Amino acid sequence: MKSKKAVSLLLSALMGVAVYANVVSANEEKITEEAVVVESLRGSTGIEESNVLPEIKSVPKNQERFALNYVNQPPMIPHNIDGYQVNQANNTCLECHDVDVYRKTGAPRVSPTHFMDRDNRVLTEVSARRYFCLQCHVPQAQTEELVENEFVPAGKFGQ
Repeated sequence: MKSKKAVSLLLSALMGVAVYANVVSANEEKITEEAVVVESLRGSTGIEESNVLPEIKSVPKNQERFALNYVNQPPMIPHNIDGYQVNQANNTCLECHDVDVYRKTGAPRVSPTHFMDRDNRVLTEVSARRYFCLQCHVPQAQTEELVENEFVPAGKFGQ
């Protein structure tokens, strides 16, 4: 009785291995036949070669703000930020956008959401998780798309 069970288990295991090997082999052939070409933003330049740097887009000193494209999109920065420091000791953005100076500078005020911690408690200073502005806000510039896309603004946004 025990030998019949052992033979059955052995045959089942061999069948399983054979089926698995067949599936893996078929998948490898399919992947090889449909070779997918992936190209990085470096183009055909190899990693060991120096890449020609693209021209740096100049950001006008001041410009009209771009329309938002979706709900809760962080607004883009409509001015040049060269030389701005945003680190643990200093945040140049707050020199114009903080709640106590925005009226004098004419800059948009930091959103009230930036004064809330992750438990939605209101703070007297900008929350540490919102302090580094450039994580979400970037200078706006009219540039060519790096990658083709079919993005369409949501609803009435982007107008």
